[in-house]
Amino acid sequence: MLNDKIPLHEEEWFEKLAIKIFSDIGNLTKDKIGISRESYGRGETLGINYLIDLAEEFGFYVEKDDAANIVLSLDKSIQSNYILVGSHMDSVPQGGNFDGLAGVVAGFLLLANLKEKKIRTSLPVKVLILRGEESAWYGKNCIGSKALFGLLSSEDLNSTHRTTGNKLSKAMDASGAKLDLIKRSKSLINSKKIEVFIEIHIEQGPVLVDKDWPIAIVTGIRGNYRHHKIRCKGDAGHSGTIPRYLRKDAVFAGADLITRMDDHWNTIEQHGGDLVLTSGIFHTDIDNQAMSRIPGEILFSFESRSQDISTLDALEGLLRSECKTIERERGVHFEFDNVIKSDPAECNQEVVEKLLDASESLGFSRVSVASGATHDAAIFSNQGVKTGMIFIRNDKGSHNPDERMEIKDFMKSVSTLNKFINDY
Repeated sequence: MLNDKIPLHEEEWFEKLAIKIFSDIGNLTKDKIGISRESYGRGETLGINYLIDLAEEFGFYVEKDDAANIVLSLDKSIQSNYILVGSHMDSVPQGGNFDGLAGVVAGFLLLANLKEKKIRTSLPVKVLILRGEESAWYGKNCIGSKALFGLLSSEDLNSTHRTTGNKLSKAMDASGAKLDLIKRSKSLINSKKIEVFIEIHIEQGPVLVDKDWPIAIVTGIRGNYRHHKIRCKGDAGHSGTIPRYLRKDAVFAGADLITRMDDHWNTIEQHGGDLVLTSGIFHTDIDNQAMSRIPGEILFSFESRSQDISTLDALEGLLRSECKTIERERGVHFEFDNVIKSDPAECNQEVVEKLLDASESLGFSRVSVASGATHDAAIFSNQGVKTGMIFIRNDKGSHNPDERMEIKDFMKSVSTLNKFINDY
């Protein structure tokens, strides 16, 4: 192992340690074409156990919290306020190796640096290895962090696994979570003791690659309004016999709606608003549809994301009003499911500025971006904890085996984190 005496070239030593951890955990959790670290399951536990063993080898203190997350620290008993650094261990099925794990490894390297160099920070530091951030396994996201704040409902705990059908509560219990406490829906952590929470994460979009930025500081995390199933009903008919003015074509009506919403998106962006829209599901019933049949019904999803909740509210209103207009113009009818809402989360402005200062002082770019994806940091922020995030450039996207985070970029995020902690 690499925890012998630190060689002269310290940065190279820490870089090699990071490479080894990424490689070892990646090999432990490899699943054919990608990486699978199942939430509260085998792969996640393998990765966690590896880091527990390594942490003990480094002389860190290790504890399991009541939600079965793992906490690493340099002090056995911390009574004062503390700085919390963390991210999640789990991945999507056959995903990439760096989503979540990058933030965990960054925290580990932070503790290793503080210990080996005998650095005393103004506040003690804890590293939190979170479970169950990905929604791919049980249909619920940020499970480990939500459990800490008493935010898991009985419905959440009864969620079933994507393939086995087993309940989330059973998996959490098997992992050592204290279900009797979690079911009370009360906080398992004294959040007032957390001075600040910092999460390092790969960017899951293309902005940093496009801008050629190795790292960027996150200003906030977009909330989202989601419709999983909107139905548009028209009239089916023969494609050759019904003229346009008599048609009630569900596909054309749906396409009209999406085009109108795209126009609204463009207008909001032109006025400086933050927004992304997606209709990831859009289809007819293939069993009842043919090339020569006018579609009588479609089913589609619609998702809006923004840092501004008023923008999300406005978009929801525009979606409904445009549907009413299209109903009148095209003779169709839209049926809505209940909208599922996730509030935006702001990163603390003071923390953002200090992270920007740290990045700039090290010769890196002083740049910031919004996060389009939800992260555990959003849970901490919305529970009143001062929160900050650092994104790392990551080519080839995320939630796929082709994630391409460069180790040099990763080390820039670690250096920025170290600088921030030392100056805090």
